[in-house]
Amino acid sequence: MFDRDALIKVFQERALKFGDFTLVSGKKSSYYLDGKQVMLHAQGLRLVSEGLLDLLSDVEFDAIGGMSIGADPIIGGVLTVAAEQNREMIGVMVRKEAKGHGTQKFIEGPLEPGMKVVVVDDVVTTGGSSLDAAKRIQDFGAEVVEVVGIVDRMQGGAENFAKHNLPFRSLLSILDFGIEPPAAE
Repeated sequence: MFDRDALIKVFQERALKFGDFTLVSGKKSSYYLDGKQVMLHAQGLRLVSEGLLDLLSDVEFDAIGGMSIGADPIIGGVLTVAAEQNREMIGVMVRKEAKGHGTQKFIEGPLEPGMKVVVVDDVVTTGGSSLDAAKRIQDFGAEVVEVVGIVDRMQGGAENFAKHNLPFRSLLSILDFGIEPPAAE
């Protein structure tokens, strides 16, 4: 059973930092959410994984995946909790660059064309890395049925996914930490 309050507490204790930061998107921010501090923590990953499976209970999908390295622990956690629940599911890791040897592919895992995939990311700002992952998965021949963030910073990601006809939802938003998103630019 997903404990939302416990996940918020883990984020507050381990991942939320205040100061002057430049995000991957290039945007400036007075706070930073270091999602890896939660995803690479046993209890944090357990809470995230349970929460994602709960959040996605109404979505039909075969695989969960995202851009390496950020999505990798999330994928592993969700697969483990899914196995404990006797749910069939596979993982997909999307490389930023094609592998330079062997098969030279972007997609790693037992994904097959036609499968339905949920793309996951820890913290969504503009959604750029999730959009890249979704495009590579679609180019492979699979269908992206949902994009999910652990925390939505509410800075354009949802709108960018909508422009690409990708349904989006998140476990948490920045509002859960008492932070107001910046006004639209």
